[in-house]
Amino acid sequence: MVVGGMQKNSMIDYPGKISCVIFLSGCNFDCPYCHNPDLVQGCTECPANLTEANIWQFLESHRNFLDGVVISGGEPTLQPDLADLCKKIKQIGYPIKLDTNGSRPEVLEQLLENGLIDYVAMDVKTDPGHYAPIIQKKSRPDHIVSSIRLIMESGLPYEFKTTCIKPLVDTGMIESIARLIKGARLWALQECRETQVLHPEFFQSHDCRLGEDELLQFQTIGANYVEKCIVR
Repeated sequence: MVVGGMQKNSMIDYPGKISCVIFLSGCNFDCPYCHNPDLVQGCTECPANLTEANIWQFLESHRNFLDGVVISGGEPTLQPDLADLCKKIKQIGYPIKLDTNGSRPEVLEQLLENGLIDYVAMDVKTDPGHYAPIIQKKSRPDHIVSSIRLIMESGLPYEFKTTCIKPLVDTGMIESIARLIKGARLWALQECRETQVLHPEFFQSHDCRLGEDELLQFQTIGANYVEKCIVR
């Protein structure tokens, strides 16, 4: 397990809970707007002051304060010992929220079948057929679709998230995503932040921003397909 960082408490990452966020290093996507560039590029070892022993000690000692643990990234499902990490956290007594890009449905399925996660948040970047070449040069749309189905049929609380950025997201793409996740409990449309991103040069060569009116239009479209569509 390669831990890239830890946020000791958060009021917003796990809905309804005070959580700790464990960030795992490495990602198989190359989203230009990613605000965790160090985690995407990967590191070979945990930060010096963040050993696994320290993590377990922290979680044990904060059971009366924390309500849950978020496993984020990077992309957590790339870690071969993710299931073991979840088991240890569950043994301490915490529910787990997983943040994922949905690229490895076989890992997601294992976690779901073994009851190792309690909430799933999946990023849907754009229509799965349009991930290449910006998000991933050789993408697998079927993997994204499979993960969506697994999550929606899991019976767990979940949400889908889409960062709204040109040219990846427009009215047509929103319609496509909405049809794909029709009936979903929650779809969060997120504004793009242009600071501390993975590829700042992308923003210099593209007109990426969407106006407030466009985001509200996207929300209106989404509301016709899912139970709740919000703009963050």
